[in-house]
Amino acid sequence: MRHRRNMRKLTSTTSHTLALLSNLACSLIEHNRIKTTVAKAKALRPYVEKLVTKARRGTLHDRRIVAATLGNNSKRVEKVVRKLFTEIAPLNATRPGGYTRILKLGRRLTDSAPMAFIEFVEQIVKPEATPEPTPAKPDAKKAPAKKAPAKAKAEKTETVEAPASEATPAEETKPARKPRAKKTEDDK
Repeated sequence: MRHRRNMRKLTSTTSHTLALLSNLACSLIEHNRIKTTVAKAKALRPYVEKLVTKARRGTLHDRRIVAATLGNNSKRVEKVVRKLFTEIAPLNATRPGGYTRILKLGRRLTDSAPMAFIEFVEQIVKPEATPEPTPAKPDAKKAPAKKAPAKAKAEKTETVEAPASEATPAEETKPARKPRAKKTEDDK
């Protein structure tokens, strides 16, 4: 898979382009859908589809080739390869090809680059967690009774902390501002 005759030129050097595609492929496998430019999505599609085809075969040799293609020097790549072989490949076992799709979004506001989502056609469906029932709310009569002692404690602490000779912040309020005069037709 190292020899790519018809690879798009996305960056200045081939090694940078391969690193970019490897990084995008890892992100796509991790998240099942990524947002990128249309040119990068079109370049990524055959790259990822070849990886999924190898993962469908599932041999140890294919696993090592995929890991080497993605750059097998990090824990991230190990997780990605594991997910590719255990989750994504079984979903696409009966599909003859076309594991990904590109959905065009329009242009990016900052530089007007055409943007797109690239995602797997067969999505991993996770069962939704059912929310646990919330406990019944206590009666309205009981709730204020519990809060009353807390207010009494707060009042006691305020009277103890503030000596009678000093003014409290409530007494030092600023005078209210005058409202602005409304503009009349003569002022306009």
